[in-house]
Formats: sequence, C-alpha cells, structure tokens
Amino acid sequence: MTKSLLLAFFALMTLSASAQDFKPFKVNVSLGFARPAGSGAAGGLLVSLEPKYGLMDNLDLGLRIELAAMARSISVNNQNGDVSAKGMGSYLLTGTYYLSKNNFRPYVGLGAGLYSIAGTTVTVVNGQVQDDHDDYKVEASNKFGVMARVGFKAGHFNLGVEYNIVPNSKSDILGQQIDSKNAYLGVKIGVDIGGGRK
Repeated sequence: MTKSLLLAFFALMTLSASAQDFKPFKVNVSLGFARPAGSGAAGGLLVSLEPKYGLMDNLDLGLRIELAAMARSISVNNQNGDVSAKGMGSYLLTGTYYLSKNNFRPYVGLGAGLYSIAGTTVTVVNGQVQDDHDDYKVEASNKFGVMARVGFKAGHFNLGVEYNIVPNSKSDILGQQIDSKNAYLGVKIGVDIGGGRK
C-alpha cells in the first residue's frame, strides 16, 4: 500500500512538472527588515532561504528557513523594558499562490511551523535609577506559529511582505511577570535561483 502511494505521488509530480510553463524547482534567497510588534521594540535585519517546488504554475510548496535579529517588546509587571537585539529563527512549511502566469506575478501565501526564540535580558524602565536588581532573564523557547504573505515576482526578482504570528512568551520569575511579544512583520527583497520559464 505504501509503495503504491509513493509511486502514485511521484507519477503525479512528474506529470504536473511536464505540463507546466515554468521550471518547478527554485530557491529563493532574501534579505530584509524585521519589525517586531509592541511598544519599545526596535527593528532589525532578516535573511531567509526558501527552497520551493511548483506543483502547478500557480502553486509552490516550500520550506522557509529565516533568521531575524531584532529587539522584541518585553514588559516586566506591565512596565516596558529595554532589551538588546537577539535572533529568532523559523522553519516553516509554506504555500504560495501566484495570481497570474505573466512575468509580473502577484502572490499570496501562508506558512506554519516552528519559531526558535533566543533568550535575552531585560532592564525595567520605570523612571528611577536602574541597578543590577532590575535585570531579568527571558529564557529561550520554541513556539508554533503561522505566517501570511503578499508580494509580487517580476522575472526572478521578488518583493514580499510577511506577517509572522507567534504566541507571546510568558514567565514568572520570583513574582515578576515577564511578557515578551514575538510576532513580527518582515519586508524583504530577494531573487529566485531557478524556476524560470521552460
């Protein structure tokens, strides 16, 4: 049964690839700006790599691997804190639907997967002189999240906007309630290597 399903899957892939106007396999390499949600957050740099396979001319499935360096919004007992820039990695299965088959191709897409959130230290800002007792450690964690994207492709050039919806990190350390906002907006430009017209 399993062999029959695998054989049918590969036969479908071969037939769909031969009926397409575009080469099915491509790798997107992108660089951009990451802006985290929440007050007190500061934007940073992101870089991503996304191998994709075209099931049809209008539909790609992919695996997005992204690293974003940014200062997330963190609060301690509902007081905003200053935090240094830290990384957040993500590994998402993606689907991208192209709205045309021309050289200019607007698209929409979704993704879901694992976000690996780096730990950091936050210093409470409450209008008083700060000392070592104001520093609290936020542990690294992994969260399941989703991503929505819109953009366009012109030839091999790609411009996209992605919103990454990642649940907040919450912890209680010695009675101090720490809340970290993990969602962020990514604006990026990139190129597709491969995947042009046949």
